Amino acid sequence: MARKSLVQGVFEDLLERILAGEIGPHDALPPEAQIAKASDVSRLTVREALKTLQAQNIVYVRRGLGSFVNPPAQWTGLEAILRAASRGVGPSQVALRLLEVRRMVETGAAELAALHCSTAELEQMDTAIRDLETAHQAQDLDAVTASDLAFHDAVFRASANPFVPVLLGQLGQLLYAARRETSAFPEVQRHAIEHHKAVRKAIASKQPGAARKAMEAHINQTYEDYEHYIGNKNKTGVEQHD
Repeated sequence: MARKSLVQGVFEDLLERILAGEIGPHDALPPEAQIAKASDVSRLTVREALKTLQAQNIVYVRRGLGSFVNPPAQWTGLEAILRAASRGVGPSQVALRLLEVRRMVETGAAELAALHCSTAELEQMDTAIRDLETAHQAQDLDAVTASDLAFHDAVFRASANPFVPVLLGQLGQLLYAARRETSAFPEVQRHAIEHHKAVRKAIASKQPGAARKAMEAHINQTYEDYEHYIGNKNKTGVEQHD
């Protein structure tokens, strides 16, 4: 097996032990020799795997004492952060952290979309809104979630900045799970339809400031919906209903 594959294998094994809680924050990793024996690799391979963990700030080195695990909030490797978040490891309220990212990226994307959107991209937004209305009427949660994501993806594409869809595309799995959780409530779906229409109208008006404000209002509503329907449930263990 190629050295790169061996290094990746040791990296994955150690990360899995960390994610599983077997090795907690500020705990020491096993000595290099012990890891090498358990993984049936050389100490050089282990050393390279540890360097990868260190480069992503998953572990830190204390000279003469070994490698120790950083809390997930300090990690810088995207894949490791996503894996931790998907398993409930690290900062609480992952959905709210995602909303913070969405606020930063999506308001700017809407502003750019007002400057650059094409007729075809506006039509894609219209299609996503119609699909969301249809899914809402049918009480089809999967279709609601897919239509919601499709609308926002159309806004990203309309921004004419290729980095925007790439950046949030990395968060696709977590975004889907968070959207699906909140969108389970009909009132939240109605809010999404209303705000999507407002965002689309603002983008079509070619007024960047109005588009930014419309998207910000949408994200603010999503914050409120999450706190009302999901946050309260998490605090009390009782689901909120209309």
